[in-house]
Amino acid sequence: MVVVVPVFLLVFVCSDSLFVYDCINAEKTTLGNKGQDGKPTDKGSDDILAFAFSPSGDYFALTDDSKRLVLFHTKPSWECVSVRSVNRRGTSLIITAAEDKILVADKSGDVYSYSITEPQAEGKLELGHLSLLLDVALSPDDQYILTADRDEKIRVSLAKAPHYIVSYCLGHKDGLSLPEVLLDSTLRLWEYKSGEEVYCCHLSSICGPETTKTDQVCPCVLVLLIPTVYVFQLDATAQQLVYRQKISLTHKIWDIAFEETGDLWILEENSEAPLQLYRPCDGQWKAEIMAGINTCLVFLLCPIAGFVGAESHYSCLYKASFDNMAAYLQRKEERLKQQKKKRQDLQHGSNGQTKKMKTEESSL
Repeated sequence: MVVVVPVFLLVFVCSDSLFVYDCINAEKTTLGNKGQDGKPTDKGSDDILAFAFSPSGDYFALTDDSKRLVLFHTKPSWECVSVRSVNRRGTSLIITAAEDKILVADKSGDVYSYSITEPQAEGKLELGHLSLLLDVALSPDDQYILTADRDEKIRVSLAKAPHYIVSYCLGHKDGLSLPEVLLDSTLRLWEYKSGEEVYCCHLSSICGPETTKTDQVCPCVLVLLIPTVYVFQLDATAQQLVYRQKISLTHKIWDIAFEETGDLWILEENSEAPLQLYRPCDGQWKAEIMAGINTCLVFLLCPIAGFVGAESHYSCLYKASFDNMAAYLQRKEERLKQQKKKRQDLQHGSNGQTKKMKTEESSL
């Protein structure tokens, strides 16, 4: 289990051991005072922005607000392998199934790859969007890169030639993340190689009975800014997602994660009991008592106390809309008035000149 807080990375390796990594003590930069683009880097806050395990669990990587990419080897014991500078602050990262590269998506819309086999090597630009990237994912065979941006697009690119776009998965009306965080409260399923949408569910309309079938994959959906987690069952044959369960809590949710055993961990905005565990039982996920571990977490996670009840940082993910029609019409009216006045002045001047010429002719 991994718990990430603004300053510390806390990794519970097993029930009787704990690994703690403090980003404040990490190497500040590997490129002097300049980033990969040669420009001076601004000082970050050491907040952890994104992290991921490799598929085997042998590697763990994180990127922080100080534009660092930190790579760990987890077996037989945890150790920091490298600290590298990244070009822009990251929003998401993933490790390939081959465990030879780390893909980092950033706020400028780019995806860079960083070698694991050469842990000190600089990053390589793989692809770019025109909008801020919210997430990056890979197909199980590493052949396709999927990137989600703030302009409601999921782009599917060929990993060996990322400039080649295979398809777009469209339909969302606001920014999105792959796959568990939604900004527009709709859950959609695509055949990603063709970009065809095969299923759409508006979460606000869910009112049917909860099913209990448990023989297929269950994705978990977190809707931002509300204390609710929706669980769906993936029916690959019918190409749809079947509603399974709605888990309602009393505090806003910060993160969710499944274990291989099917256990569901929920980290919520609760200073007294931040971590909740739900275990599958008779087709439903039921809460487990976590008094002991939460007592430990409350002590260790004291740096997050100031974030409980604070304004959400997700607001910046929504695109701002502007209604400038009224201002435009006002400027247009003013411009027409000025043009009319100018014509009247010209006409008045022309009439005055004609009258003067006639007077002079009469005097002659």
